[in-house]
Amino acid sequence: MHRFALLGAGFIGSVHAANLAAHPGVDLVAVYDIDGGRATSLAERVHSRGTTDISDVFDRAEIDAVLIASSTDTHAEHLRRAADAAMPVLCEKPIDLELARAVDVTAYALPRTPHAMVDFNRRFDRDYAELHRIVRSGQIGDVELIQMTSRGPSMPPLDYIAVSGGQMRDQTVHFFDLARWFSGLDPVTVFAAGSALAEPRLADLGDVDTSAVVLELPGGALVQIDSTRRIGYGYDERIEILGSTGMVEARRHRTGSVSRYSRGHVVDDGLHDGWFERVAPSYRAALDHFVQALDGGQIEPTLTEALKAQAIAEAATASLHSGRTEPIVYPTLTERSLP
Repeated sequence: MHRFALLGAGFIGSVHAANLAAHPGVDLVAVYDIDGGRATSLAERVHSRGTTDISDVFDRAEIDAVLIASSTDTHAEHLRRAADAAMPVLCEKPIDLELARAVDVTAYALPRTPHAMVDFNRRFDRDYAELHRIVRSGQIGDVELIQMTSRGPSMPPLDYIAVSGGQMRDQTVHFFDLARWFSGLDPVTVFAAGSALAEPRLADLGDVDTSAVVLELPGGALVQIDSTRRIGYGYDERIEILGSTGMVEARRHRTGSVSRYSRGHVVDDGLHDGWFERVAPSYRAALDHFVQALDGGQIEPTLTEALKAQAIAEAATASLHSGRTEPIVYPTLTERSLP
């Protein structure tokens, strides 16, 4: 049994708490949050202990690993403390909204913590894992075109969007990571165009809710990603990968597979109401992957891989504002000694 502490008792923290409590290889020892009432409430639901004392979390005598699901602006600091304790860590994305700070704390953490993983959970979606297996085994030849769609059901609150880093860093970044994972290549350029159609006030934040992105891979293959925040008919996510000898796709997920026929009409089951209903199993699978890595398995995605997805998001954000194709500059890591 691996003794875990969870940092963060908000929505995503509650998701992780339930998964940690249900995992047969995990003992969820503590739930930390700066809000004591919230920490205690969540801890009681999963038969754990709530705390507001951060030193409880990084005590190697009591805790073997931590899962960081606290507010985004605390991720880097908590990752640094995990590194100081030589403690394995599973961290929600991003490492930090500022790429430079994310690079610094990654360079600091890599030589100090034995296992560090960023929870780009879509890699652990059953269908996407099968796409990856098929593509990387060469069954469709060389990748020539990847088409990905990410369409949310409704606008998130403006106060969330204001601190999210924008659509490229918050939403589309998952698909930047998938593009690298599927192809095994680092994109070299990006062009992004977008508009604030569902929520015009986003323009005041320098953000968009509807976008199209084109990545160029080494060798000339292309990746197209369309992202929208609000579609009104459920959560719509799908991927198609065209190779030189074939094609593979992961279609829309519906709530069921029943079709009802009547004169002149066929009625199918619809899409999931929201993103979480669609991807919930992938959080459990990601946790299981991390726990297996603690027992000697390979870990992914690593901090370094997460930085690459973030670097693509930075270049895509720059392209949104410049209106030009932008080169993607990947960070170079050298060991840091942070204060």
